Amino acid sequence: MLFSGLDLVLNGREFVAIRGESGVGKSTLLNLVAGLDRPDEGGVTIGGVTLSGLDDDALTELRCRRIGFVFQAFHVLPHLTLSRNVALPLLLQGGAAASANTDAEAMLEAVGLAGRGRDYPAQLSGGELQRVAIARALVHRPALILADEPTGNLDPETAFRVLALFQDRVREAGAAVLLVTHSDVAAAIADRTMILTRDGLRPG
Repeated sequence: MLFSGLDLVLNGREFVAIRGESGVGKSTLLNLVAGLDRPDEGGVTIGGVTLSGLDDDALTELRCRRIGFVFQAFHVLPHLTLSRNVALPLLLQGGAAASANTDAEAMLEAVGLAGRGRDYPAQLSGGELQRVAIARALVHRPALILADEPTGNLDPETAFRVLALFQDRVREAGAAVLLVTHSDVAAAIADRTMILTRDGLRPG
């Protein structure tokens, strides 16, 4: 994917929505920001750290501690309960199992899945799996939340609840949110909407 003239500064406590035509590179942009893809030119800096200067282990550590992801494909682990799926970022940071489980159950409740922590992903619908992925992305209170069409599989009421959660993280934790979306509702509640084209980003 070739980007030209791409320049974006995302501040803490800011919710930015990215829109654009299919195939223009919105998901690729998120992968670049997360350090999952490396740019041939230019660079990405998060919290004063330039990603191009990090090796794979350091990138993994940064993503684990500072970034929350919501992917279109969910990436929920089928052999783990919902509670353990959501608690995973906390456990990877060395958190105690009991407190991680408590935080995971609270986050599942926040996305409308109270009491489902002992269930397995195979018991859930696509929309419910999306909510698990969102809970997992938010449970460790990351400084940066990257979301790729996070409300695409959700009914309107649940989508509104999830977007409110993103807003809460921006306000309470000082997080920054970069959200790729086709949703008018999601774009409407963002602080800024940007349009991605082959020539770069422009205000939407």
